[in-house]
Amino acid sequence: MSEGPVARVLVDSPLPQLDQLFDYRVPAAMAAEAVVGARVRVPLRTGGRIAQGWIVELVETSEYEGRLSEVEQVVGAVGLLRPAVYELARRAADRAAGTASDVVRLAIPSRYVRAEKAWLAGHPEPGPLPAPAADGGPAVTGYAPGAVEAALAAGERMTLAAIPAPVALPDGRWVGAWALTLAQAAAATLANDRTALIIVPDARDQAQVEAALETLVDPSRVLRTDARQSGADRYRSFLAATEPHARILVGNRSTVYAPAERLGLIAIWDDGDALHREPLAPGIHARDAALLRQELTGSALLFLGHTRTVEVQRLVEVGWVRAIPRERATKPHVILTAHQGDADDPREHARIPSGAWKAASDALREGPVLVQVAQPGYAPLVVCGDCREAAHCLRCGGTLALPTAGRAPQCRLCGAGAGGWKCQNCGGAKLVPAGAGSARTAEELGRAFPNVRIVRSDGERTIEHVDASPRLVVATRGAEPVAAGGYRAVLLLDGERMLLRESLRVAEDCLRWWSNAAALAAPGAPVALVGVGGALGTTLATWRHDRWVAAELAARRELRFPPAVRAVSLEALPETLTEVLERLQAGDAGAVIDVLGPSPVDEGRLRAIVRVDYGHGALLARAVRAELVRLATERRKPVAGRPPQRARKLRVRFDDPEVP
Repeated sequence: MSEGPVARVLVDSPLPQLDQLFDYRVPAAMAAEAVVGARVRVPLRTGGRIAQGWIVELVETSEYEGRLSEVEQVVGAVGLLRPAVYELARRAADRAAGTASDVVRLAIPSRYVRAEKAWLAGHPEPGPLPAPAADGGPAVTGYAPGAVEAALAAGERMTLAAIPAPVALPDGRWVGAWALTLAQAAAATLANDRTALIIVPDARDQAQVEAALETLVDPSRVLRTDARQSGADRYRSFLAATEPHARILVGNRSTVYAPAERLGLIAIWDDGDALHREPLAPGIHARDAALLRQELTGSALLFLGHTRTVEVQRLVEVGWVRAIPRERATKPHVILTAHQGDADDPREHARIPSGAWKAASDALREGPVLVQVAQPGYAPLVVCGDCREAAHCLRCGGTLALPTAGRAPQCRLCGAGAGGWKCQNCGGAKLVPAGAGSARTAEELGRAFPNVRIVRSDGERTIEHVDASPRLVVATRGAEPVAAGGYRAVLLLDGERMLLRESLRVAEDCLRWWSNAAALAAPGAPVALVGVGGALGTTLATWRHDRWVAAELAARRELRFPPAVRAVSLEALPETLTEVLERLQAGDAGAVIDVLGPSPVDEGRLRAIVRVDYGHGALLARAVRAELVRLATERRKPVAGRPPQRARKLRVRFDDPEVP
């Protein structure tokens, strides 16, 4: 037994065999600096390397019988990795068969020495807390009086259907009603001297929430945490979040890991948005991390959206999340153009049918009109001028598109030009555009409405707000600006094209995109959904999203599709994947799993989908993690005359969004 002080360190490494706590002796000269959560540099026994790490615990003795290595250096004077955040990272990593250090790397921003020194030298006290709702403070409006506040105080898990309308703030700015709801819930939490985390998909949504918060709480109580900040500013916000004062933190998916003290609320807006899923390993969704953190802290948890995801619906049906209805069942005025007009009239099959065209023309006399399109650019697809087959890149096989008028077509994947292209179907060399993106739609509408201002908002140029003057706003899904007073008409184009995407979530995503755009309309303004009928169109028209999502979840249960089950995708070379699957089926998890595939992906690799009932998800995660460690640490017999063989690779992704 080695006498202390002993630091138990999480080494910052993606290697699964190093995802554990290692004991290091703390030299007497570093005893004052070596605090829990401090960043340290420690030696690794292999090759005399020095690695970064985090002190997770400080103990007096170690169970290791040999001689402990010493901590090389303590980096910084602040304990950045709080115990609660480490516990969350550990649980999130275990759930996804990943490493805790990968999660910690997302949670803690890069260090800026000057910002840290300035913070240590002193920081001002934040302003006063808002008054409780009972004393005239902020209350959550639009729902049964006191219902949301009572759930917040009790630390409940709840889901709310957002009010589908824009609202005016006291300072004259307009935001979605959902932003005001989130701000009111966070202010009510802050009034009880508790911290609130508000997690939104992107900067546009964040700006609306911040605008609503400015009218309710002292600005010094609000912290931003997002990628738009400079590195130093983000580090300052992180340091401020470690203070014992109650705050409201607003940011993107990594905000769920913020080092908040006395956490009272975690709120997520539009959890179906793909931006809530972390693309880096282990690929944890903000919703899953929020559920884990709520369980650890006992804080309230709020899901808010115009549509409810199937994941949240499953939680509602098992009783883990409570649905709180709106006080009034308001809904946009949605018109399904697929059910109108004469089927033999060619005008009814145009991209903008005559009824929707007339609604837009009439609305332009009063104010702005929104036109939602599927994709940015000029023409999202280029086809052969002779046989009309889609044109593909000669380099990578991706589809060719026309980014702007007058430019040569280029690949949507690799960006290569189309020089020397010839159709593999007929041998033709003529390329013509097909379909219309945001730029081409804006150009066509500009010719149709020569005296109307045309505004385009997409990935290239994002506009957050427009005033109440007449104009046509052409926007891609998710980039729609908020209009003062709401749009006087909304046209939802390219619905059939959006539904052609191969994905399990395509219907759910389309309903969410359309609902978010429809919620920007002024009360009573027409919202025309072009070319889509059936159950999905009826759901939008009746605004009964809860019924549709319940039916969708029931269908997925019958087919054993996520989220009715947990699924993990495994990718590797054929020999490796076959071996891993055989070991999984022969192990403890073998009795509860079923395997789909394998099927080829690329570069000679295969992919298999392993499914398991939700209650056995932890068992499957442990089994998959054991295979990762085994492959990373196996010793392969050297072959004379050949270079040393590298460890075999296995790509693991739980709840993989790339799997159709």
